[in-house]
Amino acid sequence: MAFLAMFKGFAIGAGMIIPLGAQNSYLLNQGIKKNFHITAATICILCDLILMTIGVFGGGALVNSNELLLTIITWGGIIFLTFYGALFFKSFLFFQKDSVTETVKLRSRKAVIITTLAVTLLNPHVYLDTVVIIGSISGQFQADEKLAFLSGTILASFAWFYSLSLAAAKMSPWLSQTHVQRVINLTVALIMWGIALSLLVS
Repeated sequence: MAFLAMFKGFAIGAGMIIPLGAQNSYLLNQGIKKNFHITAATICILCDLILMTIGVFGGGALVNSNELLLTIITWGGIIFLTFYGALFFKSFLFFQKDSVTETVKLRSRKAVIITTLAVTLLNPHVYLDTVVIIGSISGQFQADEKLAFLSGTILASFAWFYSLSLAAAKMSPWLSQTHVQRVINLTVALIMWGIALSLLVS
């Protein structure tokens, strides 16, 4: 039964993590630039580890019931995603052939860490997926099975974020081409603005 719980955790975790959103878009962009992309992927995994653990061990109900906390996180997410989407849209409009190389030189490890944390923790959907939903589903399991379920979700996070980061870096020569990079920048901008709009409406 523990194996089935782990498998279910992996499947549900993958379903939550894989859809393209602000976090995946940012990590894809870092992978293309090979700009501390492994560091960014590791931070995403560690955040998932912490948030999923909180959800599985009872934090979901606490976060879901705290309207002030959810409101603060939501408005923080709207402001950040709108601003960051504008940066990607600017890159789409004024893209230059050597802009990727210039960006890599300008962004330090510290800047990548801070931005990755912001993209992850200022997005309310992250808390909904990892803390509330994962926490709620884990309630059907007991003791060891609950730990197995949690392990499965974390394994999905580990596999996805490192795979995305490494694949983007491997395909960087193609993904860095001017027309491809412009499409990626526009796509990321629209995704971030779309998430911000959905948060504003809700």
